[in-house]
Amino acid sequence: MGMPFFYPNLGLLLFIAPALILAMIAQWWVHSAYAKGQNVPSSMSGFMAARKILDAAGLQKVAIEAIPGQLSDHYDPRGKVLRLSSDNYHGRNLAAVGIAAHEAGHAVQDAVGYLPLVVRNLAVPAANFGSGASMFMLILGVVLNFKWLLLLGIVCFSAVVLFQVVNLPVEFNASSRAKALLVEEGIVHQFDMGPVNNVLNAAALTYVAATLQAILTLLYYVMRFAGQRDSR
Repeated sequence: MGMPFFYPNLGLLLFIAPALILAMIAQWWVHSAYAKGQNVPSSMSGFMAARKILDAAGLQKVAIEAIPGQLSDHYDPRGKVLRLSSDNYHGRNLAAVGIAAHEAGHAVQDAVGYLPLVVRNLAVPAANFGSGASMFMLILGVVLNFKWLLLLGIVCFSAVVLFQVVNLPVEFNASSRAKALLVEEGIVHQFDMGPVNNVLNAAALTYVAATLQAILTLLYYVMRFAGQRDSR
C-alpha cells in the first residue's frame, strides 16, 4: 500500500534531479566562499558597512539588528529593519561586509520602490500558502487520481513559482547594488572585491537552483495532470 505514495515522489525526485544537483553545488560554493571570505580582513564590520551604505542613501531610520544563526541575514520591509547574523554583524572580514551590503541593497530597493521587490512582497502570502498546502494537494491528486485536486495544487504551487521567478531579479539587483556601493563608499577597494564577488555570486546560484527546482516541480505535475486527462 505504500508504493503508490512513494512512486510520485520518486518520479518527482528524478525529474528535478538537475535542480537538486545544482542546489548542492551552490550550497558547497556558498560555504566555501564564505569561509574563505571570513579569512580576508576588512576595515569595517558588517554592521559598520551596512550603516554607512544606509546612511549614504538617506536611510538613517532603518535599524540594524544582530540575530542568532549562520547566514540568517535578511531585510524586513515591514519593520524597516536589517537583520544580520551575529558573525556578519560583528565580523570584520569581506564575507561579512559583502553579505551586509547585499541586505542593505534590499533596503535601498525598498526605499526607491524597486518594482520586482514590490511584486515579490505582494506574492509572499500566496507563496507561503502555496508552499504549505500545494504539495499535499499535488501528491494526493496523483495518488487518488483526483484531477480537480491536482489542478488545485498546480494553481497553488504556481504562486510559489511566481515568487521564485520574481525573486531572481530582486536578489541579483541587490548584489549588484552591494558591489557598486562597497566601492563607491570606499568600504572595499575595487581590486579587493574578489572574495565579496565570490560570496555573492555563490549566493545567487542558490536562488537560481531554487527557481529551477520550483519550475521543474510545477512542470512535472502539469505533465501528470495532462496524463490524467488523456487517460480518461
